[in-house]
Amino acid sequence: MTVAHPAPSVPEPNALGAPPIKQQAGVLLSHVAGYAGYRAIALGLRSGLVATLAEGPATADELAKRLGLDPFYVAVWCRGAIAYGIGVRAAGDRFALAPEMSTLLLDESSPAYAGALFEIFSQREAFDRFERVLSSGERLWWDECSSDWITAVSRTAMPFYTRLVPGALDRIPGAAQSLAAGTTVADLGSGLGLGLVRLAQHYPQCHVVGIDGDHVSIELAKNRVNQAGVADRVDFLHTPLEDLDSPGEFGVVVTNLTMHECRDIDTVTQRVWQSLEPGGWFCISDFPFPENDDALRTAPGRILQGIQFFEAQIDDQLLPRSAYDDLLTRHDFTEIGHLELTPVHAVTYGRRPAA
Repeated sequence: MTVAHPAPSVPEPNALGAPPIKQQAGVLLSHVAGYAGYRAIALGLRSGLVATLAEGPATADELAKRLGLDPFYVAVWCRGAIAYGIGVRAAGDRFALAPEMSTLLLDESSPAYAGALFEIFSQREAFDRFERVLSSGERLWWDECSSDWITAVSRTAMPFYTRLVPGALDRIPGAAQSLAAGTTVADLGSGLGLGLVRLAQHYPQCHVVGIDGDHVSIELAKNRVNQAGVADRVDFLHTPLEDLDSPGEFGVVVTNLTMHECRDIDTVTQRVWQSLEPGGWFCISDFPFPENDDALRTAPGRILQGIQFFEAQIDDQLLPRSAYDDLLTRHDFTEIGHLELTPVHAVTYGRRPAA
C-alpha cells in the first residue's frame, strides 16, 4: 500500500520568480558587498592608490614602488578596485581607473565630486559614537566634533556649493537679476567660507556677509576669504541663526546644508524674512530626505539615511524637500519654487513680498 505524503511547503515565489529567502539573502549580501567596496575605495583614497592610478595605468609592482607599499597587498587592492567598479584592466598586467572615476573621487572642483563621502562615513561621529551612546542618548554639538570630521563635512559640502553658486541661483528668476546687478547677499551658516568665496567670485558686484554661530568656523573662513583675495567684499557676523538681527539688510539670503540643523527652524525663517529687503529672496540648499519608504530604499535614500545617524546626535534630522515649501508658506513668502539638482541635492526658494 502506498501512502501519499503531502508535498513539502515551498515559499511562494516573488514577482521575479525567486523564492523570498533567496531574494532576502541577496539584500543582505549586497550590503556586505557594498561595505567591502566602501572600505576598499576609502583605503585607496587614504593610501594614495587612487590618486596614483589617476596619473596613468600602472602595474601593482609599479604602484607599490611609487608609494612605498607592499606589492602583494597592492595587487589585492587592484583586484578589489576592479571588483568594486572603480578600476579596469589596462594593457598587459596594468591597472587603470575606470572612466570618470578620477573626477568623481578626486576633483573637488567638480559638481559631481563624491570622494569626501568615503572620508566622512569613516569618521567616529558617523556610526561609532552613535553605537557608543545608543543607550544613553547623549547628544553632541559641532564644537565637540573632531577636526577630521569638520574637514570631511566641509569637503562634502563643496560640490553642493559648486552646484548652487552660480548654477542654481542663476535659475531663480528675480534672485539671479538681483545678484547680477549687485546686492548684499548673506550665507547663513557660512561654515569654513566655501560659499563666501564662490559668491564673491561669481557676483563681483555684490557685498557678501558670512553668518555663523561658531567662532572657530568664522576665523577659518576669514583665512579662506583672505587667501582667495576677496576679503574687501566679505564681512562676517558671529551670531546664532535664531538671533539674527539685521532688518532689511539683504537682497538675497542663501543657506547650504544648514537649515535642517537649526534649533528652531521657524524662528530662523522669521528672522530671515525680517532681514530681507522687500522683494528679497531666501534660497535653501539642502538634502531632500525621501518622502516615502520606496524612495528611502534607493541608493540616494540609503546614503541620506546614513547621514541621519550623525544628525540624530546633534538632535535633528534631515527634512523632506516639501517641508521647506510648508515652512516658507507659513512665513508669508511668495513665488515659492524648487530645483532638483541631484538625487541628494535640492534648492527651495521664496520671496519676501515687495510691498
